[in-house]
Amino acid sequence: MNFSFVSGDATRASGELLVIPLFEGELGDTAPSSLAAADTALEGRLRGAATQEGFKAKGEQSFLMHTHGRATAERVLLLGLGNRARFTPEVLRLAAGRAVKAALRLKAGTVAFVLPATDAADATVRAVVEGLMLGAYRFDKYKSSARDEKNPARVGKVALVLPEGLEKSRELDDALNLGRRVAEATNWARDLVNEPPNAVTPTVLAEAARAAAKEGGLQVTIGGLREIQRLDMGMFLGVTAGSAEEPRLIHLVYTPKNARDAKRPPLALVGKAITFDSGGLSLKPTEGMVEMKTDMAGSAAVLGAMKVIAALKPPFPVHAFIGACENMPSGTAYKPGDILTSRLGKTVEITNTDAEGRLVLGDMLTWACEHKPSAIIDLATLTGACMIALGNYIVGAFGEHEGTVNEVLQAARTAGEEMWRMPVSELQKDALRSEVADMKNSGERWGGAINASLFLKEFVGETPWVHLDIAGPSNSPKERGYLSKGGTGVGVRTLVEWVRLRAANPDAYEAAPAPTLKGAATKAAGKSARKSARG
Repeated sequence: MNFSFVSGDATRASGELLVIPLFEGELGDTAPSSLAAADTALEGRLRGAATQEGFKAKGEQSFLMHTHGRATAERVLLLGLGNRARFTPEVLRLAAGRAVKAALRLKAGTVAFVLPATDAADATVRAVVEGLMLGAYRFDKYKSSARDEKNPARVGKVALVLPEGLEKSRELDDALNLGRRVAEATNWARDLVNEPPNAVTPTVLAEAARAAAKEGGLQVTIGGLREIQRLDMGMFLGVTAGSAEEPRLIHLVYTPKNARDAKRPPLALVGKAITFDSGGLSLKPTEGMVEMKTDMAGSAAVLGAMKVIAALKPPFPVHAFIGACENMPSGTAYKPGDILTSRLGKTVEITNTDAEGRLVLGDMLTWACEHKPSAIIDLATLTGACMIALGNYIVGAFGEHEGTVNEVLQAARTAGEEMWRMPVSELQKDALRSEVADMKNSGERWGGAINASLFLKEFVGETPWVHLDIAGPSNSPKERGYLSKGGTGVGVRTLVEWVRLRAANPDAYEAAPAPTLKGAATKAAGKSARKSARG
């Protein structure tokens, strides 16, 4: 999708479809110049027809009208943005997604999109670019009808019409390019999530990580079963034991070229990568297993974000840690009642083999903390309990370090990804108490998302840490705005914004906290840097 900025009369902008976003009340005498020009070109019929059809520019409303040759565009699409006082860029991002889907249905290959006048023009540009590119996404590679289609509908060119008084600038160009990179990376992550589990195995996911690293100039290390054994990741080994697919240990590193920046404490991103989750011997019901190809959405988001981070070149290192495997039932699978020993040295009694993601993440978090990051985020499709609490579109954010949690929530707001802070309460800790080991991997049903976060907390020590449970938002149940049914790529935008936020003031995070490893910590604390690097 190619973008360009244009100024002047919107009705003369090149495009088969002219899109005009409007706030409530702008159909009247206070109409923006773009609407007034379109209404004049259509001899005053546009506003009248829209009013007759009940269009009031409320959120998610739209009105489409043919121009009958009275304007450059064949059709005009009015988009409702709702109340201006409650406007956020996400409102525009969703509206742009609806607009591009309308263009695809109309087979309009070129679009002129009028940018609404807002307080932050760069955020407006980025929201429109992301909304259009994300909204145009579709995953149909396995449909024969799509393969046989000779001229599939696509939007190739978009003219972004600047509002009156706004000139093209370097800042707007930068916002456009950032929006394009983020949308491309998010759609790439969506592809990984939407692929069937026989197409994206741990090996294939590792090769996707290798390709992303090569494209962005990142260092990449990929290990297999032997490397996981050398790192004493007993929980990871337990989860993968039942699968015929060999696991993969993935480590991507962005390092600044500047020597001083390269020595700063890194940021660490950890993504859950269960490429298929049957539940293991605690087998899921059939209907609960169908979408379990998406149980690696956390890793897809981390890899997608690393593609953008490589281009942003922040003034500090960024590491990505991913443990990829399947959770399958077989004669070699780990069992309820087993006791696994983590890399940290803590022992874990298995009470439910379907609580596997936290086991792999625990070993990965321990490994990540050994690299002494200034902060760490993990993303995981971890619990159905979080979906029960927050639904399909809101991410649950867990963490005790106020500054880091607030940074992540701020980054999410800027990115337009909805998050809600959840408690990490010691009141729930008894749910994980074991009579025969240091802890259980699964407790009672009540407070399940909190229980999972408490389990993960045991493996991060004092390192500032945020856990994002993306079980609901990782997979959209229906088409909505720029979302299509299926994988969403949630988390890519927030991770990018978090890195950008920290890059704006890197000296504020100069001192990396020494990881305090609780419990039987001496085992992992004694690991040499040489042994860690082998993973």
